[in-house]
Amino acid sequence: MSKSSRHDRLYAILLAPLMSEKSTRALESGNQVVFRVRRDAAKPDIRTAVEKLFSVKVVGVTTLNVKGKNKGGQRSPGRRSDWKKAYVTLAQGQTIDFTADAKA
Repeated sequence: MSKSSRHDRLYAILLAPLMSEKSTRALESGNQVVFRVRRDAAKPDIRTAVEKLFSVKVVGVTTLNVKGKNKGGQRSPGRRSDWKKAYVTLAQGQTIDFTADAKA
């Protein structure tokens, strides 16, 4: 794998930050930020991507696979796709502000 393709892959690992009540509690109590990540993302890749994108020091990464739910009725049954999320623990005093560029 060439250096540029590995570099591009790191930036494609993080899909979106997750903002929910649970992720807000994790940020306040444990200095953790929650991201939706690619299903094939490994913990070292997630750590490197967060450190390079946001210029912060990552202490640890915990991942979990979220199973998709069965949705629909009798006529149109369906299933939401599985996905993966990562709890990224930041070093003491480090923060990521997702609302810095938001217009009021």
